[in-house]
Amino acid sequence: MTEKVYNVLFLCTGNSARSIIAEAVMSRVGQGRFKAFSAGSHPKGAVHPYTLELLENANFKTDFARSKSWDEFAVPDAPELDFVFTVCDNAAGEACPLWPGQPMTAHWGVPDPAAVEGNEAERRLAFSETLRMLNARISIFSSLPLESIDKLSLQKRLDDIGKADAMDGAA
Repeated sequence: MTEKVYNVLFLCTGNSARSIIAEAVMSRVGQGRFKAFSAGSHPKGAVHPYTLELLENANFKTDFARSKSWDEFAVPDAPELDFVFTVCDNAAGEACPLWPGQPMTAHWGVPDPAAVEGNEAERRLAFSETLRMLNARISIFSSLPLESIDKLSLQKRLDDIGKADAMDGAA
């Protein structure tokens, strides 16, 4: 029997930084066990240049990266989602579409690196910090034995990952 591949959607408002970074990390860390997607409630229409630069410098694939609306994932022929994670506070507070597949959801908010003001080094550092935080959370999530955890326990784990201090990598 083939192992199930879980579809994971990362949501943010603009789909230009955090959700794109999360999609890239999940695609790598998930090692074929997860199919990652990202979208925004109000997509910017372009991926932030620092996002692409950061991912390329860390040897992530970027050919997937495009800013798109979450509406693409709420249509009948969209991939059936297993998990939906909001990575920004604005998207978490918005009324989301009904997702095919009744996915489990959690909020894993991280600060918006694109909103950081300061010199170029400070702004780039914010993007690196976003990558570090999302990598820690996604690594914890992807190591969970999803097939053997009941839904209530899994939901608690998902919520705990979003609350975890990614500095120590523990949930």
